[in-house]
Amino acid sequence: MSDLTPDDPSTGVAGAAGPVDDVPSTDVSGASVTDPDAPSAGDDPSTGDSELSSTDPEDSGGDSVLDLMGVLEGERDSYLDDLQRVSAEFANFRKQAEKRSVEVAADGVVQIRSSLVNALEPAGLEVLDPVDQPFDPTLHEAVLHVPAEAGDDGQVVVEVLRRGYAWSGRVLRPAMVKVRG
Repeated sequence: MSDLTPDDPSTGVAGAAGPVDDVPSTDVSGASVTDPDAPSAGDDPSTGDSELSSTDPEDSGGDSVLDLMGVLEGERDSYLDDLQRVSAEFANFRKQAEKRSVEVAADGVVQIRSSLVNALEPAGLEVLDPVDQPFDPTLHEAVLHVPAEAGDDGQVVVEVLRRGYAWSGRVLRPAMVKVRG
């Protein structure tokens, strides 16, 4: 017997339940007596619910299937829109993060370079940046030539393509320049 059933004081047996009137029948041959939805023996099956016995799919809820498909398609489209939006946001985030990292790296390089030049200039480093100065082949490397304008005397540096450096008067790297004349 179950330990969950109360003791019947009339029998004196632990776990024995006394007679109970509202317990449903355990007869497997028919419906439970207490089930109000079960058809009784006097009901005629031919006069029962016609929706359950019909074989026509349109009469038996075909509209509800179409309604369900419409709801499911709406949910699918909603999820697809959400996925596309989140994918676009992530792609934009990735591009912005890459752009920021490049900018930070470039700023860091510029800061390190300027700090290094500022620290080495008192020790004898010279930056060769000869814009609008006469071309000197011992300090400059001419890589581009532009025709001279009227009134120009000699060759003049128009643009510096790469800075040059000298250490205590000795050229470490000549400046790469564009020359006019």
